[in-house]
Amino acid sequence: KYLAQIILVGAQVVGRAFMRALRQEFAASRAAADARGRSERPQSAAASRITGISLQEAQQILNVSNLNPEEIQKNYDHLFKVNDKSVGGSFYLQSKVVRAKERLDEELRIQAKDEKEKGWKAET
Repeated sequence: KYLAQIILVGAQVVGRAFMRALRQEFAASRAAADARGRSERPQSAAASRITGISLQEAQQILNVSNLNPEEIQKNYDHLFKVNDKSVGGSFYLQSKVVRAKERLDEELRIQAKDEKEKGWKAET
């Protein structure tokens, strides 16, 4: 009887500690996501949320430091071909390469739109 009570109390203590740690981790994750979102432009932050990948991560995956469309396409083609499953590559890595390309393409689209809007404002 006492052994069962000790086990029950111990399980409750461990369960509460686990839940507290889980809540703290969730709060820290949310704070980091909010901070990352504030550092980016609103459209760029929305693109990161939609694609599930940040601009910096996409640049790291495709190994590009600036948003040069030719360099992005060249690196994308190479990494996509190297990670093709038919040549022994990884489908997971190949999908990360595709998501990174989509994210960078979206950022290029956002930049082009911003430049176009600035051009209209300068004319008026």
